[in-house]
Amino acid sequence: MAKSINRYFQFLGSSKDVRTSGRLWYPAADVYQTPDGWLVKVELAGVSAEDIEIEIQGNVLSIVGTRRDKSCAAGVSYHQMEITYSRFEKVLKFPASIEGASIEHNFDNGLLIINLWKAEDEAKPESENTSKLNL
Repeated sequence: MAKSINRYFQFLGSSKDVRTSGRLWYPAADVYQTPDGWLVKVELAGVSAEDIEIEIQGNVLSIVGTRRDKSCAAGVSYHQMEITYSRFEKVLKFPASIEGASIEHNFDNGLLIINLWKAEDEAKPESENTSKLNL
């Protein structure tokens, strides 16, 4: 119960121009293993690149951000609302550490494409460092 209350207040504390739906959104993703590493596609229609953050820690890739409704002005009410406007997160676990991997990303037409190229020295021990990347 306390966790759900904290999540509710987290939404209230977000940006003033965000009309939230009151729930966390989990976008769809495809993950492919390639000879050179990994290819990740995440469907983020309606999200601005500035509102996306990518983080790597150990064998976990986290993508978090916010989809904002910028078309709804003061005094406007809606008749039907099916699109979720809120914070989102996508957490992907890989079978081995991806820390130290080279990252290349492209964000076009609502599709975030991330290439994780194998680290040059895969034999190095896993560290506790966190890699963060803003688009």
